[in-house]
Amino acid sequence: MTDAASESPATAGAQSVRRALAVLRIVAAGQEHGVRLLDVAQATDLNRATVHRLLQVLMEEGAVEQDAATRRYLIGGEVSLMGLARSAGFPLRAVAAPHLQALAEAEGETCFLTIRNGDDSVCLARHPGSYAVKVLSIEVGARRPLGVGVSGLVLLDSLSEEERAATMQRNARRLRALHIEPDELRQRLRLLQRRGYAYAPTGVVPGTRALAVPVRHPQGAVLAGLAVTAIKDRLPDDRVPRLVQAMERHARQMGQQWAERDRVKRR
Repeated sequence: MTDAASESPATAGAQSVRRALAVLRIVAAGQEHGVRLLDVAQATDLNRATVHRLLQVLMEEGAVEQDAATRRYLIGGEVSLMGLARSAGFPLRAVAAPHLQALAEAEGETCFLTIRNGDDSVCLARHPGSYAVKVLSIEVGARRPLGVGVSGLVLLDSLSEEERAATMQRNARRLRALHIEPDELRQRLRLLQRRGYAYAPTGVVPGTRALAVPVRHPQGAVLAGLAVTAIKDRLPDDRVPRLVQAMERHARQMGQQWAERDRVKRR
């Protein structure tokens, strides 16, 4: 958490804004389930009184709501309305859409596109598979600490060694709340680096499995993670290489189309 002593003169006095945004990110991670005041305090490393004060102001401004029954906090309508001002704010989603659809229809499994946002991964798009049993493990907009889930692992691996360590340190409290220890996460990263893709033999939903590959710009930068989830019986070990190959093909095409889009914009 940035404190006043570490702020530059240009941003002096901005501590409250930074704290409010940190609180909003944690509330957003709760999606429709919401989060408790204690959860927000632990995730932001702020004391409960400060978090309560910030949440009250955000509620007054319509940026946060509180469920009367559960007392949990959720993102408010004001934030959703602000998002409408940039309906085309994520052009990568438009580039990826036909590939998610084609992959989901050809392979039968649900496909996800996830991007990095600071220390988090955010699900940007989802396309249900053509198979009758659809694994809708996370919603569009789901926000999780980098390293959580197969796409989050791919995105964490895209950072330099120094950046990965710093990100894991900042997320340590949130990761432990999800029962993920640093050594376990490092082991998952080593497996990904050896295989070239992320694989979870047990997905977010019990009885499912998940795979993810990076979507790279032709020059090498990772733009997103492309993931597929399936019920366990539909993703036996001998199917994994073929499915990864199909995913990598679409990921490569997405990266190429994104690069071409950038070239056209610069002309």
